[in-house]
Amino acid sequence: MKKPMIFSEFFRNNGKLMGSILFFLVAFWIIFLILLPQLSMLDYSFRYNLPPAEVGGPKDVYTLRNYRFLVKGPEGASDAFNYVDLAVFVRTILAAMAVTIMNLILCYPLAYFLGQSKGTGFVRLLVVMLIVPYWINEILRAFALRIIFGDVGVINGLMMQLGLIDQPYDFINADIALYAGLGYAYILLMLFPMYNVIESLDRNQIEAARDMGASWIRIHRRVVIPHAKPGIASGMTMVFMLSAGALAAPQVLGGTSSLWFTQLVYQRFNNTLDWPLGAAYAIVLLVASITIVLTFMKIFKVNMGDIGK
Repeated sequence: MKKPMIFSEFFRNNGKLMGSILFFLVAFWIIFLILLPQLSMLDYSFRYNLPPAEVGGPKDVYTLRNYRFLVKGPEGASDAFNYVDLAVFVRTILAAMAVTIMNLILCYPLAYFLGQSKGTGFVRLLVVMLIVPYWINEILRAFALRIIFGDVGVINGLMMQLGLIDQPYDFINADIALYAGLGYAYILLMLFPMYNVIESLDRNQIEAARDMGASWIRIHRRVVIPHAKPGIASGMTMVFMLSAGALAAPQVLGGTSSLWFTQLVYQRFNNTLDWPLGAAYAIVLLVASITIVLTFMKIFKVNMGDIGK
């Protein structure tokens, strides 16, 4: 009874014509742009890499070879495990977590300031200043950061003029430029979900806690953060998933030893033309990212309904 009531309420609120259009667009988005590509990728991941003439023939059967390659490496390899690809995978996941935590630490104070302000002209100007840089393409922003962090970039030039360093510091190979680029690329996806939730927090609750002698740390721990938990979970989910699946920033800002797992996927598809292996790597990254997100949602007692708010 509940689902028909939801659909009837949806069409009653939007009208039959507009409701049908919205339903069709959402269904098209989910089916043709999400489900079918992922199912096709999943099917590819269990196939052999065959010449086009042999596709659909007797050799075109399902196999676990591609997933075994990630763990064991090529058949007949001397090592027990594929340490190179596994290390890249683990480093990518840990780095994505680090970028997510870094963005959370940076964005929470700003989100609280914006959410609890009274909507002054300065606050509106600050929001516009945060949004305007994202009118520029992500790849152009990545190249701009590479120039800033380069050997003859702004940061190295300023540090050398101040006498802090004698020679340029290699921000690229130290992965500082990469982490900064990933954090900058998705920082608004962390900021605005928290801002939207904190904005709905009644200021009287904070004033009441303050009148009762609660410290600022206790106010945030017992009042603000529990209220902002859906926004925090939403922001962390988006930043982590996008950071783990990023390609442009690692390609432009990554050093010689900072290979990203998505770069391995790209190499399998485009360099070696091994689409089944690339599909298997992509599926592993997707499943691992979703599992990590669902695990943390369970730990922090946040469900999909809270994030959808």
